[in-house]
Amino acid sequence: MTGGTAGEGTAGEGTGGGGISRRRLFGLGAAGVAAVGAVGAGAVAGRSFAPEPVAHAAAASADPVPFYGPHQAGITTPAQDRLHFVAFDVITKKKAELVELLQEWTAAAARMTQGKDAGTFGAVGGSPEAPPDDTGEALGLPASGLTLTIGFGPSLFDERFGLADRRPPALADLPAFPGEDLRPELSGGDICVQACAHDPQVAVHAIRNLARIGFGKVSVRYSQLGFGRTSSTSRSQATPRNLMGFKDGTNNLKLEDTAMLRDHLWAAPGDGPAWMDGGSYLVTRKIRMHIETWDRAPLSEQEAIFGRDKGEGAPLTGHKEFDAPDFARKGPDGQPVIAGDAHVRLAHPDAHGGARLLRRGYNFVDGSDGLGRLDAGLFFIAYQRDPRKQFVPIQRTLSAKDSLNEYIKHVSSGLFACPPGVTDGGDYWGRTLFS
Repeated sequence: MTGGTAGEGTAGEGTGGGGISRRRLFGLGAAGVAAVGAVGAGAVAGRSFAPEPVAHAAAASADPVPFYGPHQAGITTPAQDRLHFVAFDVITKKKAELVELLQEWTAAAARMTQGKDAGTFGAVGGSPEAPPDDTGEALGLPASGLTLTIGFGPSLFDERFGLADRRPPALADLPAFPGEDLRPELSGGDICVQACAHDPQVAVHAIRNLARIGFGKVSVRYSQLGFGRTSSTSRSQATPRNLMGFKDGTNNLKLEDTAMLRDHLWAAPGDGPAWMDGGSYLVTRKIRMHIETWDRAPLSEQEAIFGRDKGEGAPLTGHKEFDAPDFARKGPDGQPVIAGDAHVRLAHPDAHGGARLLRRGYNFVDGSDGLGRLDAGLFFIAYQRDPRKQFVPIQRTLSAKDSLNEYIKHVSSGLFACPPGVTDGGDYWGRTLFS
């Protein structure tokens, strides 16, 4: 499960804002909310692509995150508490209609991320005889740190819109991995949008309105609600726990790691087509956990599988969470203290030539299956400079050797090219891709 659940830098409990309100009461029903989760730009001349150490950081959970900038928000932004992820299929055959939609989406995203309605008239300001240009469920709610991040899947680069020669080499289809059981209806997609916020209603509102605006031009392929972030993307955040009870993403890339973000996260000139300069590549994986089986495993076995202490999160050769694991240390029986098939060992950057990912995944609970077992696990989200050199080799190792595989199953997969950010004043998501 690439880098995590322990998340040794390859693959990090959220805090809400204010007192108990209608918003917070809605958020407390995470399992019920998540049960519906599995239903069905370009580079600008003169732009600097150096990452900003504190870019897209909201001061508090209710505050807005800047929408405009050299990189899209929602990547290095400190991970919010809630997720609504959606993959769309483009159903229009007209390039002009797709471009128009991206322009409309960009304008709506810029408004919603600042706590405004999706449209200029809003939920109640237009003509009573016309449908509102905002659905209204976020009226009175703050921006809640909402970010919207878009990506383009490999399937968009076919013959429909003349984009085949603009497909980045790094957007190569992911190979099949041992043990995965991918569901096509929950995988792929022409376009994805990742909505992250501290209020689930704000995130759902954003995706709902983008889908409404796109009616007749795109259709929802699948969507996923997530709660309880499973990675910290800033050193200001505590490391959260996944549904197996272990701290997740201890050594994840952080927005403060300026040099490592440059080397491992952002596409640079010369990497591929210029329209991706300053962008990043997104891999998603829905990873179902066999919760009931895991819960019957002894604590010592659980810790051996991860190679970490469950309470503190320290490697089995250390005392504190951020102690470096000592993979050479042997126990009294002459065997490595951290087993050869332990997750922490196989996911560690040292096992992959230093390859790292920026993870910002979420827990999910989509109700239960027909046998009464929880349909729950991790919606894995990872950004990187080149999946061929980062996600693919890491996942090959994990899928072949990780002892955690007994307790997990990858059931969906997505790959998307996320262009750089947009500038204020006429720019829009994917402008240089389509121009």
